[in-house]
Amino acid sequence: MKIANFSSVFSLCYSVFSVAKNFQNSIYAIVGPTASGKTEIGVELALKIGSGEIINCDSVQIYKEIKIATAKPSVEEMRGVPHHLLDYVPPNINYTAADWAQDASAKIKEIEERGNVPILVGGTGFYLRALRHPFFESPKPDEKLRAKLKEIKETKGAEHLYKILKRVDRKSAEKLFSRDYVRVSRALEVFFQTGKTITELQPNRAEPPEFARRIKVFVLNPPRACLYERINKRAAKHFENGLVEEVELLRERGVNDDTNALGAHGYRRVCEYLRGERSLESAIEQTKQDVRNYAKRQMSWFRREKDVIWLDGFGDDAKLQQKLWQMLK
Repeated sequence: MKIANFSSVFSLCYSVFSVAKNFQNSIYAIVGPTASGKTEIGVELALKIGSGEIINCDSVQIYKEIKIATAKPSVEEMRGVPHHLLDYVPPNINYTAADWAQDASAKIKEIEERGNVPILVGGTGFYLRALRHPFFESPKPDEKLRAKLKEIKETKGAEHLYKILKRVDRKSAEKLFSRDYVRVSRALEVFFQTGKTITELQPNRAEPPEFARRIKVFVLNPPRACLYERINKRAAKHFENGLVEEVELLRERGVNDDTNALGAHGYRRVCEYLRGERSLESAIEQTKQDVRNYAKRQMSWFRREKDVIWLDGFGDDAKLQQKLWQMLK
């Protein structure tokens, strides 16, 4: 009887040890469209693991001072789970995907040295790709060239820049959306600064970090109609909660309209309203449309990513959370 009991206890301990070891060898990424419940399931996963720490993977939540339209988790929503790269850089700094990949790599190392498990949470697929597949060493931004490209966008539209890119670097253009101004303009900057296309420079990219192969990516896939309904309600609530006043205060503090921070959804339209370029009602409705379009682009992006696991539903659904937990055991 004692031998049997000892055997049972040993098996249980071995099982627990194996699960813990599996968690410690893994890095998790919870990604998906905006308003899909990534924060909720990310925090729940961290608590289930018991030693999880979250690294923000959202290009808007990275900025300090902008809060209302970013859906940053509150202290209550964090539930005691450590969060990193959140409220991280001043809003006047144009923080890049390469910057984030470098800082996220350092955080992953820190977290694992503590014996804890890194969990990347956010919807910026470009950030995640930069971490898993590092960029080549590109030239430093040319502010005069960047200003010229911005002027072209404002006078002729982002699609005009895309047409230029198709002429000089068709392969890169085929991988981008015609209205993806940030990445289209960056590809043009590289070409005009180096005389070479990003495609030509790709072989010079750095090797992926050791931990890249250990990142398990889970993509939330909620029903589109329900997602759009959530987006509309959340966008309206941001305006009700003082988004216009927040932008007014930021501008008074010297944050420029053309920064990445104030170029984000909601903030960009409020700036247009404050400049007299549209009505408040138009700003609200256009923000809803912008965010719905953004969610659609996010889903298209993640469908092109390799080695990801799809989870149908919202992250705050208890059944979906249980399904994820069972998959990880």
